[in-house]
Amino acid sequence: MEREIACSNKDEAIENFQFTGRLVSEEPYGNGHINDTFLLVFSHPDMENHRVILQRMNDEIFKNPEEVMANIQGITSYLKKKIIENGGNPNRETLNIIRAKDGKPFYKDSFGSYWRAYFFIENTICFEQVDTPQDFYESALAFGHFQMLLSDYPAESLYETIVGFHDTEARYHTFEKAVEADICGRAADVQKEIQFVRDRAEETKALFTAHEEGRLPLRVTHNDTKLNNIMFDDVTKKAICVIDLDTVMPGFAVNDFGDSIRFGASTAVEDEQDLSKVQCDMELYERYVEGFLEGCEGKLIPSEVALLPMGAKIMTFECGMRFLTDYLEGDHYFKIHREGHNLDRCRTQFKLVQDMEEKWDTMEKIVKKYC
Repeated sequence: MEREIACSNKDEAIENFQFTGRLVSEEPYGNGHINDTFLLVFSHPDMENHRVILQRMNDEIFKNPEEVMANIQGITSYLKKKIIENGGNPNRETLNIIRAKDGKPFYKDSFGSYWRAYFFIENTICFEQVDTPQDFYESALAFGHFQMLLSDYPAESLYETIVGFHDTEARYHTFEKAVEADICGRAADVQKEIQFVRDRAEETKALFTAHEEGRLPLRVTHNDTKLNNIMFDDVTKKAICVIDLDTVMPGFAVNDFGDSIRFGASTAVEDEQDLSKVQCDMELYERYVEGFLEGCEGKLIPSEVALLPMGAKIMTFECGMRFLTDYLEGDHYFKIHREGHNLDRCRTQFKLVQDMEEKWDTMEKIVKKYC
């Protein structure tokens, strides 16, 4: 139903943005699962055909689309100034919002749906997975550079677009409630996994404790630091622009680092059933540490850098705990494609955590090497 609505009022949205020229073509774009995305092509007698991205925002996940767009408008405006100061190209190195005809950075249609538009970044490509260590290094450089550019931005001024997104301790309490309720009668069969979580309950407080002690400052964080949220130049294969800014909000830089390691440094897919294939690849880990710290250009404080390994472990642990919680609650949050799918996902994450624990000294030494 949502997709049908998105298509039926798309024309209304197109009419209400400050697009230039005559619409030549429109088609669905990308493989994202959150927003409805379209690629529009416009012609103009005084310029070459140009492309724009039009998106219907998912207000089921992002309850306050206007706050999301306020964050994005503030961040991209700030990034443009910094990019220009550094001699870069603001048309390629950050997203550029196209405003609605009423001047707002979004349009709310007659059905109540929210739309936004960006100029398409030409001559770029996007990777869905890490093919080479160099790809991973480039992504680390990009997210580190993102941190550097926004290091002076007042993080506390941003809206929290998903409340408690990386509140690991709160997610632990949710997990315990799911175990106690056991609404699907599954807890008896996953006692090993439940104990794995409980054995690490104190660590759920680690990052917030470090923040309270002044060792981990609040920063502008992306919160979805996957490889496919970076645009690469299609000739040089250099990372040029961080995209998908919906989850930009106040957070910890080590969380952004950690989520990248969880996703990109694993030797197996997220739902691998053969756990013997699951490890945290130290070559990929080192390449990411190198690129991330290089991109940050010294903007992280020493205690923050020292917590990078903990960020990787906590983010992986948190994700596994969320998969297990969803399994206990009947698989209502994460989409599944087979029986026990969330349990498989949980087990891969816990295997990664275990592998990190076994390689902890190595992980810390690698970080120290690039300080």
